[in-house]
Amino acid sequence: MIRLHSFSIGYGDRFLLENAEAVFGAGSLTALIGRNGTGKSTLLRAMAGLNRSYGGRIDVGGRDMRGMNAPALARTLAFVTTERTRIANLSCGEVVALGRAPYTDWIGRLRPQDREVVARSLALVGMQDYATRTMDSMSDGECQRIMIARALAQATPVILLDEPTSFLDIPNRYGLCSLLARLAHDEGKCIVYSTHELDIALSLSDNVALIDSPRLHCMSAAEMEGSGYIGRLFKTSGI
Repeated sequence: MIRLHSFSIGYGDRFLLENAEAVFGAGSLTALIGRNGTGKSTLLRAMAGLNRSYGGRIDVGGRDMRGMNAPALARTLAFVTTERTRIANLSCGEVVALGRAPYTDWIGRLRPQDREVVARSLALVGMQDYATRTMDSMSDGECQRIMIARALAQATPVILLDEPTSFLDIPNRYGLCSLLARLAHDEGKCIVYSTHELDIALSLSDNVALIDSPRLHCMSAAEMEGSGYIGRLFKTSGI
């Protein structure tokens, strides 16, 4: 679903990634790991179309991302950032409904089918009983599920998430990543998320993409665990 061709990105004369090749397929969950400052967020933002300053090519659904306009991109991929989100003046249902923006008219009017998508998106993440609540009265884990529901309401084949477990405790980290795996498999989504949790990446993800700047290694979780790349990269440094 997403393919990197000779992909290079960096700052000034420093390459974070150089001539990277990778494929992220439909129906799979891929964990993106690497030490701090090696380009995990930078790569995700480029894959989300938010940073076009890269070399090579990113194909999404067989199309060159550089040739896709904003409406086409919004119907193809959704991006969940790492920031804490607390919206006090919108209900959770209204927040999730924002994901329907690529499909509504110019004033954002929801059709019956849009409301059905919103309801189903909330149900998929187990938050159907929170539709009328506001996020300022909810836990970090609950809020993160609402933001994932908004991405689901966008009805895109690709979902990218930048460190979605950052503010969660250990049980909620596993719960959230288990949810992502279920959505990838049951809904046929291509889901890529960055994480600092090596145990979660190896146990719950189908594939692992490891940045050893300027190289990108992408393989199944089982292959990555036996490859030695993780041990060499993190032998003397934390992530």
